[in-house]
Amino acid sequence: MQHLNDLPAKEIQPGQTGKFIHGEKSSLGIWDIKKGVILPLHQHENEQITYILEGELEMTINGKTTVFKAGNLELIPANTPHSAVALTDCKVLDSWTPVREAFL
Repeated sequence: MQHLNDLPAKEIQPGQTGKFIHGEKSSLGIWDIKKGVILPLHQHENEQITYILEGELEMTINGKTTVFKAGNLELIPANTPHSAVALTDCKVLDSWTPVREAFL
């Protein structure tokens, strides 16, 4: 058994840190994102499910912009362009299938 507090935090960019666990076929990430941080437009081979635990995150997914608040979730299909801006400090849960190699 593992505990979230025991996972090392990785800073992806200033104001964005994540903790990750990887299985054989999937990955899970828990993000702390500070207000004002921009997650640049990107896409990847992984299907992604994003769940907002705390805060407000403005996400643009395949050209459509929506403000996500605590409790909102979204499925982002593989190879779909997406970006985000943290409108407040946020805590976000992401899952990816297959394993998100970039965060190993």
